[in-house]
Amino acid sequence: MKGIVSKVALGVAGTGMAVAVAAVAIGPRVSEWYDGRHQEQASYDTGSQAKAERRSMPAWLPDNASSVKYLMSTTGDDRLLRATLPEGRLPAGCRTGGSVRGPHPLPVSLKAGWFPEGVASKAVGTCGHYNVTLTGNQLYAWQDGATLQAALRAEHVAEH
Repeated sequence: MKGIVSKVALGVAGTGMAVAVAAVAIGPRVSEWYDGRHQEQASYDTGSQAKAERRSMPAWLPDNASSVKYLMSTTGDDRLLRATLPEGRLPAGCRTGGSVRGPHPLPVSLKAGWFPEGVASKAVGTCGHYNVTLTGNQLYAWQDGATLQAALRAEHVAEH
């Protein structure tokens, strides 16, 4: 009887170890898959093409922008945008100084290799509900969904 209990205990311990190893090896990939399945990413040659193909693309993006990259959350209003602007200045209608709200928050749920870390500290203004920065002729824009919703609620309250 003692031998059977030992074998069962050893079997349970071995199974537990196998599950633990699998969780460590597979867990991060499952997490990345789960997070990534609520995101859509796209690239466009021009701003006009981006706006024609994607309804959520901001209207302020110039038609002559090139090398447009866009990442959006499908479960909220988080957005990242990168585009090359031939004029090397913010698009018409954008404001320099200030931010949409708060200290230029980046959406924590979105990350892209083409969107640099630490860009939020370099915000120079806003375009619509996006915070923006310009590095040479490279525009980086981001919209934090929670900040956007707070701004829209504040606008609604101010209207009434």
